[in-house]
Amino acid sequence: MSRKTGIVKDSRYLRHTSGFSHPESLERLMAVYEMLDNPHMSWKYVDIEPRMASHDEIAYVHTPSYIDAIARTAGQDCVFLDSDTMASAESYDAAKLAAGGLMNAIDGVMTGEVNNAFAFVRPPGHHAGPGNSAGFCIFNNVAIGAMHAMKKHGLKRIMIVDWDLHHGNGTQKIFYSDRRVLYFSTHQYPYYPGTGGLNEIGEGQALGYTVNVPLRRGAVNGTFIAAFRKILEPIADAFNPELILVSAGFDTYYQDPLGSMRVTPEGFAAMTRVLLNIADQCCEGRVVAVLEGGYNTVGLARSAKATLEEMFDETHYTDKKLDAMEQQADEENKPAIQSVMTGMQPYWDVF
Repeated sequence: MSRKTGIVKDSRYLRHTSGFSHPESLERLMAVYEMLDNPHMSWKYVDIEPRMASHDEIAYVHTPSYIDAIARTAGQDCVFLDSDTMASAESYDAAKLAAGGLMNAIDGVMTGEVNNAFAFVRPPGHHAGPGNSAGFCIFNNVAIGAMHAMKKHGLKRIMIVDWDLHHGNGTQKIFYSDRRVLYFSTHQYPYYPGTGGLNEIGEGQALGYTVNVPLRRGAVNGTFIAAFRKILEPIADAFNPELILVSAGFDTYYQDPLGSMRVTPEGFAAMTRVLLNIADQCCEGRVVAVLEGGYNTVGLARSAKATLEEMFDETHYTDKKLDAMEQQADEENKPAIQSVMTGMQPYWDVF
């Protein structure tokens, strides 16, 4: 059965510039958009127009003073927000459009206009905290999207899955004591930003609602599939999300210049299939992904294409194929997966 997949793309995202030779370049989206505009792909998805997020919507997760500081960069050629992140003349508008694009994608899925969706936007978001930019990120798109889904659509349980190479410290911080949002992250550890250790599991009533899987460099497809099936599947089954949001960073790709992981396009398709299977069980297939990292432009486009083909249900990885991939998990990372399961036992009666 083919599925209707919504896509957010807009040339205005290309107007945010990060400076000469910066890894988070507009060439990243240009490569993805070229893939999407190919006649073999362009008829397969539904275009979703983005919009600007309002000040009030951004303030769901960011402080007013921080939003005002970003607004003041509008029209300025080069403002360093932190050591990694730069704003150019149109970055404020692009950042508002990134958050708004994801919100429109969520609306499309919640109203049934499409079955699932992918927002190919920039700047990325998952490192941005309530009052700060970080790691190329200005506004936390996925966190704003989660709050929007709760406020506009009345959802009470949202699962954010972050498969980016880097831990989404901003997203974790925003929802660390909020049990409405289950945050699950696989990431290279120890590595930037230095967070995402085994002991970071949420606080207060939300203990166990932050699930970090810190992986050593060199993790292969099967390692990620093992983490998704052994840890995420049983917890998701118990949590029963009403919507799954994905911080989809493709910097675990095996040739990414910033990472040391070994994921191939097939690995991203397989992770997508696990999430779609969970969504079919829990929430009528509702999965909405937003682009985070991924700095090898060829690998980014190939991996995004493989992910979308799974979302269209064009490929459809079977359980048998996922089993075979999981069998190839690297030995070095098996203890980390076991440690997460052990650490989560007091909070989830599923292990």
